[in-house]
Amino acid sequence: MDNQINKNLKRPFILISVMLGMFLSAIEATIVATAMPSIVADLRNFSLYSWVFSSYLLTSSATVLLFGKLADIFGRRPIYVIGICVFLTGSTLAGFSTSMPMLIFCRFIQGVGAGALMPIATTIVGDIYTKKERAKIQGYLSAVWGVSAILGPLIGAFFVDFLNWRYVFWMNIPLGLLSMIGIVLFLKENINKKKHSIDYIGSILMIIGISSLMYILVEGGISISWMSLQMFVLLVVTAGSLILFIMYEKRISDPIMPSSIWSYRIIKLANMASLLTGMIMISVSSYLPTFIQGVMGKSAIIAGFALTVMSIGWPIASTIAGRLLLIIGYRNTSLIGGTSLIVGTIFFILLPAVQHYVWAGIGSFLIGVGMGMTSTAFIVTIQSTVNWEIRGIATAMNMFMRSIGSALGVALLGGILNNQINRKIEEAGLDSTITIDEVDKLLDKSELSRLSNEVVQVLQEGLLSGLQFVYIGIGVISILTCLLIFLIPRKEDDGQTNG
Repeated sequence: MDNQINKNLKRPFILISVMLGMFLSAIEATIVATAMPSIVADLRNFSLYSWVFSSYLLTSSATVLLFGKLADIFGRRPIYVIGICVFLTGSTLAGFSTSMPMLIFCRFIQGVGAGALMPIATTIVGDIYTKKERAKIQGYLSAVWGVSAILGPLIGAFFVDFLNWRYVFWMNIPLGLLSMIGIVLFLKENINKKKHSIDYIGSILMIIGISSLMYILVEGGISISWMSLQMFVLLVVTAGSLILFIMYEKRISDPIMPSSIWSYRIIKLANMASLLTGMIMISVSSYLPTFIQGVMGKSAIIAGFALTVMSIGWPIASTIAGRLLLIIGYRNTSLIGGTSLIVGTIFFILLPAVQHYVWAGIGSFLIGVGMGMTSTAFIVTIQSTVNWEIRGIATAMNMFMRSIGSALGVALLGGILNNQINRKIEEAGLDSTITIDEVDKLLDKSELSRLSNEVVQVLQEGLLSGLQFVYIGIGVISILTCLLIFLIPRKEDDGQTNG
């Protein structure tokens, strides 16, 4: 156990507090996805649908490395508490949203706080448990994602059907306070005070580059023509800021993204694979409820069920992965997960033809198995490869790659979906009378009855066609993920290790 942490720890209490914090961040994807059809029916502006997810993922992705670095400098506890406070502020305000732009802004705030929650919670566990213990404990932590995915759709559906969608945000408040109190009371750290510089310039450049890239992916071809001056400016800003970020990080002595971490082949491949698994996970979570409710015409409860079964596989796989790591190694454990992701996406590719929620549930289960296996294997491997002084940023970097994958995935595939719906409307010659925002009404039974049969058919065909392309996209991504895992070296001692 690292000597920076007081050995007289009440580890079970710290673990419970950490798991509560992780639960808050993890449940956001599934609970909000289930409630989104009701939210968009209430607040309108379906064209902004993906931005409810993208705004949260954008700020959490952009701040995760900064918080990981700050945790290495100032300790895990103070940065974790700051993250909780910001997250709860965003959650409270989101529940009071009166428009989609307001909700998106509040999700920006939530995302900043989430940028501290996940990586620091995972890093705390890496600090207080040994390498052998981590394999088992990380299985529990990964299972938090599974439990959140089970409860998220159910709680979201309950709020939508019996209370109000605003409670999906307000429920975070009591849980967040409990997590914060537990960390303050039980986690005691002995930090060696050193002078460090914080890479604010690198953080700003990264935020600008990611933000502009996501805006291009979501709005390109919809509100912004690909051949317009505005698009050209956005492309220049994106490329320029990312190039400057890379150049600046090479020049400074204490960068936000240390190049030394990328020198480990294991970490490099695990991070690249995490980026792709993030794209798969968020794409399934974000668009499956829309398919089941908008195309199949089923209720929010049925949509919640289809997402829930993803998490039945997740905690089971996470727990098994913790044991497999010590028997067959991280590479073989990851390959099992990668194979499951491929099979799961095949079910989704065939979903538009089958159109049955049980079929969707099987695909979700297999995706959950793949995520549980790979996420546990990657985190344990990374934390066992580096020492305490950079464990925070190394853990945060893996979280960053998964988060940025989620952000880019929902933005890219959301852009594909919007473009396909728009194309179907134009082909039907209805572009002068309806817009893509009319999809809102497919998700609201009272509004749906006011639409003509022709409009309903065109909108459903556009949604079906667009989601078909989305699922083909995640199929390709799952194959690339498995190829990256296959390239991971077989030996456990690739680079410096630290138990």
